[in-house]
Amino acid sequence: MTTAGRQLLVLASSSPQRRAILERLGVGFVVVEPQVEELTEGDPAAVACANAERKAQEVAGRLAASGGAGGEADGPVVLGADTLVTMEGVIYGKPADEAQARAMLSSLGGRWHTVVGGVSILAGGEQLGVCAQTRVSFRPLDEATIDWYLARGEWRGRAGGYAIQGAGAALVREIAGDYENVVGLPLAAVLDAYPQLLRS
Repeated sequence: MTTAGRQLLVLASSSPQRRAILERLGVGFVVVEPQVEELTEGDPAAVACANAERKAQEVAGRLAASGGAGGEADGPVVLGADTLVTMEGVIYGKPADEAQARAMLSSLGGRWHTVVGGVSILAGGEQLGVCAQTRVSFRPLDEATIDWYLARGEWRGRAGGYAIQGAGAALVREIAGDYENVVGLPLAAVLDAYPQLLRS
């Protein structure tokens, strides 16, 4: 399946941040939100990569069932992704409520944590797996700062309870690695593994 001579890219994600990254690159794509339950326990890198693959496979399966030929040689390219935060082996996923977001931010304040991005690309009948890690250091966070941030509502649907591309930038002291990975897609690693993305 191609669009104007280019292979169609299907983003298997509900994340507006991932959409925005691809849009900034001028990449053409369509969104099909995956219908999977995300894993939350285990080795962080393995969990992120497994979640990404589950999302891509589920969407590709639906496309194939509907005649979209997901994953076949002439079918669309399906990209699934997952982002999680981890510190000292503990996975910080998306907080269920404001109290859990507060607890996460309190734990992360004044310390380094790791953002793990897993990506699965199904193209030409093959699966490419990508995993990237970015280290992030938070400023010390007092209760007033946490209150200020939580009031903005950005914690909803965010791994670790924050969004670095928004007001969450005020929480960060330093990063080491790919900034876009913290936003939601490890762009450098994805392009290294699949440079054809820029031709979508």
